[in-house]
Amino acid sequence: MKVFVTGASGYIGGSVAERLMAAGHAVTGLVRSEEKALLLRERGVEPVIGSLDDFAVLTQAAQAADAVIHAASAEHADSVVTLIAALERTEKTLIHTTGSSIVADSAGGEFAGSVYFTEDTYSEPVPFRRPRVAINRLVREAALDKGIRGIVICPPMIYGTGRGLNPNSEQLPKLAALAKQLGAGVYFGKGLNRYSNVHIDDLVELYLLVLEKAPGGSLYFAENGDASFLEIAEMVSRSLGLGGRTMGLSVEDVVRQAGEAGRYGVTSNSLVSAANARRLGWVPKGPSLAEFIAGA
Repeated sequence: MKVFVTGASGYIGGSVAERLMAAGHAVTGLVRSEEKALLLRERGVEPVIGSLDDFAVLTQAAQAADAVIHAASAEHADSVVTLIAALERTEKTLIHTTGSSIVADSAGGEFAGSVYFTEDTYSEPVPFRRPRVAINRLVREAALDKGIRGIVICPPMIYGTGRGLNPNSEQLPKLAALAKQLGAGVYFGKGLNRYSNVHIDDLVELYLLVLEKAPGGSLYFAENGDASFLEIAEMVSRSLGLGGRTMGLSVEDVVRQAGEAGRYGVTSNSLVSAANARRLGWVPKGPSLAEFIAGA
């Protein structure tokens, strides 16, 4: 199968591209620079130079592929509209990547969540994440009225070493860098908020399984455990030789540095259960978050 991957030089997209090629698929990958295009080609990915705003580039690459995996952005609505239009009435597959902050609350680190959302649980997104939810709905509804096998994969906190050009996940490396700077593991507010998590290798296996056998219109959470940010701070501190020392920063500090994305990325509860993925046959096998941090 020929698969077009957006975000092919990124953490998720690059890891997915590597696993697709290992499984015998041909991969084309969207990349913005000639420099990264050369690096992708060295790895066996046929580069497509352009951005998510390049309507013609996206359309041509999507139409030339048997399936599209959109891993470049969870918020870029125009690119999703373009991909759906390109694939309309082809019955080809479009897998869109979102994130579990679609079920995040406004805990501000002050309390631990108790509700684990499955794909069938009703949730009301915080206003900041309503556009992301609307994009997910657009992809899933394309399976009903656009003749596309539209599917959404929704990971929470991802950890582990990426297999592509970018080995680093979003949250943990930044938390580790901050801990090194301050001499203590860092949490926000009281750090009681909890986030589900998944190892990158397990997440990648879900993409391949979904590509192979998932029905159109479906949504898949991916998780293999959860932890509070206070617990993560303690793990990071021990792994860096800081004696388990931790310190709390204010939520206002996070928002000042990283905006609302930071607020819902590290101070909220985002707890999910990968019920659909496990029904599909997904069995996570990677190390737990605690095991990964301890061995980092």
